[in-house]
Amino acid sequence: MSDELAVQQVLAHYVRAHDRRDGAAMGALFTPEARVTIFYNNNPDGKPELIGELAGREAIAQATTHMMKPHPPRGWSHNATDGLLINIDGDHATVDAQFMVFTILGDAKPSSGWPAGAAGAMGTITPIESGYYTQNLVRVDGQWLIESLQVRHNLPFAF
Repeated sequence: MSDELAVQQVLAHYVRAHDRRDGAAMGALFTPEARVTIFYNNNPDGKPELIGELAGREAIAQATTHMMKPHPPRGWSHNATDGLLINIDGDHATVDAQFMVFTILGDAKPSSGWPAGAAGAMGTITPIESGYYTQNLVRVDGQWLIESLQVRHNLPFAF
């Protein structure tokens, strides 16, 4: 696998761990001393506002499992990424990506079944977050790990 594809795979595993609220899988993507910084990116003065920080693999794993809102019954989230800009320099890499998070809530199937003529997906998909991820990665024993992650939200965000 090429280095570029390998660092793309780290982002792919990141968004899946995010969607599953899987702290163990999330923590495995980071170096032991990794940092995550979270910013609101659209202040009127143009300066990003730091709204949260996590230090260390364990804190990142715990936040994924316990700080993220659990999915309701028939609910899910989908963290979609696009527009990846990848730079690789030896054992260091940077990935800058756009993201949009959607919340998905399936309708409950009526006890009498779906109404006549109903077809397709039943429920709602709503965008709830958007912004940019910047991951700085390092290759450790042949594996790409995140050293630092900056999350820049386009909407105000409570942490």
